[in-house]
Amino acid sequence: MKPAPFDLETAHSVDQALQLLATTDREVKVLAGGQSLVPLLNFRLARPSVLVDLNRLADLQYIHEREGGLAFGAMTRQSALEHSDAVARLAPLLAEAMPHVAHTPIRNRGTFGGSLAHADPAAELCTVALALDATLIARSARGEREIGIDNFFVGPFTTTLQPDELLTEIRVPASPGSAGWAFEEVARRRGDFAMVGVAVIVQLEPAGTIAAARLAYTSMGPTPLRARSGERALVGQLPTAEAFSRAAEAAMADLEPSDDLHATRGYRLQVGQALTCRALERARLRAQSAAPRNGQ
Repeated sequence: MKPAPFDLETAHSVDQALQLLATTDREVKVLAGGQSLVPLLNFRLARPSVLVDLNRLADLQYIHEREGGLAFGAMTRQSALEHSDAVARLAPLLAEAMPHVAHTPIRNRGTFGGSLAHADPAAELCTVALALDATLIARSARGEREIGIDNFFVGPFTTTLQPDELLTEIRVPASPGSAGWAFEEVARRRGDFAMVGVAVIVQLEPAGTIAAARLAYTSMGPTPLRARSGERALVGQLPTAEAFSRAAEAAMADLEPSDDLHATRGYRLQVGQALTCRALERARLRAQSAAPRNGQ
């Protein structure tokens, strides 16, 4: 199939894009990498009257170190995240997840902001942003606002972005030196959307107990989800296989997987529990190997 007719507007500046979003009463979609939107257009699942192309906005393509963390322009290509030394050093969970995102040609075109704004509950970047406690910057002709990642995703392919708002920046804090991380997923083939995925961060106390933990999941509900019961079950515990097993079981109670063509609810829960234990063990090893260096 081919897209329904639409008008194409090319934005040459952020202000021009915001003006286009603010002044039309027709349905508008913004085109970033196009790796998710274009298939929807071709199948006529999306029928915007106006398409605003953002690909000329070079000022939204950057990776900056800022206040100990990272700031990403929303149009930063996914392949840039994959190969960034700064990402590997300050947000290693993001670096580890990137090879799981589709295939190289798609990562060359897909953007960080586009993936988050598309809000596919099966998208790895949405889950990683949730685990990293990202802050999103949205701009409109009315001004700018910060959106915590916990409040960004509303439902499948739905966010709190308003029709006249543009996601312009993603900010993530630096990974604590005492933290370990891991990303695990199961997909039918390399590059497919995950049937189940988990992003884990574990921070250790000097005494060796778990000070804080974040567990975020892909394809386990209508949005990427944090398993707060599993996180609470870890805090204050020694990082043992038994503690991880209890936390993984508690985490499954917070999730909302469903049956679909790819997997059943029961399969997702069983695999999710196993992946959580596996990810927690890898995160433990990384956190413990980092601890001696932190004390120097």
